[in-house]
Amino acid sequence: MARMTEQPRRLVLASASPARLALIRNAGMSPEVVVSGVDEDALTAPSPGELALVLAEAKADAVAGRAEAAGALVIGCDSVLELDDEALGKPADAEEATARWKAMRGRAGVLRTGHCVIDTATGRRASATASTTVNFGDPTDDEIAAYVGSGEPLHVAGAFTLDGRSAPFVDSIEGDHGNVIGLSLPLLRRLLGELGIRITDLWT
Repeated sequence: MARMTEQPRRLVLASASPARLALIRNAGMSPEVVVSGVDEDALTAPSPGELALVLAEAKADAVAGRAEAAGALVIGCDSVLELDDEALGKPADAEEATARWKAMRGRAGVLRTGHCVIDTATGRRASATASTTVNFGDPTDDEIAAYVGSGEPLHVAGAFTLDGRSAPFVDSIEGDHGNVIGLSLPLLRRLLGELGIRITDLWT
């Protein structure tokens, strides 16, 4: 008689980001999505890297405390772009997105993504921040206007993404590309390992 295979642990992604969900799914896992509802503007930290981690932990904590996450592994993530020692999240409006791109073009910024994994079955957690340097191209004012007009930059940290319309305006990156999209799979693997979980056991 064939031996029954054990079902993988439930994964819950504490994020509404379709890009993060796609990254995890493409790596062989099938997370449920539970949006945290955390007020990102209410949280502060001394540095952009620390802010990304504080936000990720707040999102994971908010979801881990809910009944629907009982027994699951909860993943919280949040990204900010560090430029001139400032943490830049999603721009508030088109005017801010335009100013942001005019400040970024021809320069390098560092995309910081905080990651927090909570095992609600044990209460254990592991967290860290991944950093990737982004070398921006030099789009013209017309190209910036067209990009901002698409609406995309209003929904992504730093007003850009590698998996969308702004990809042609990014010359190169130094580090994990997934981290820039919203989640570092190598870091996720290491954090799960700290909790005694092999990422391969989460494949579906």
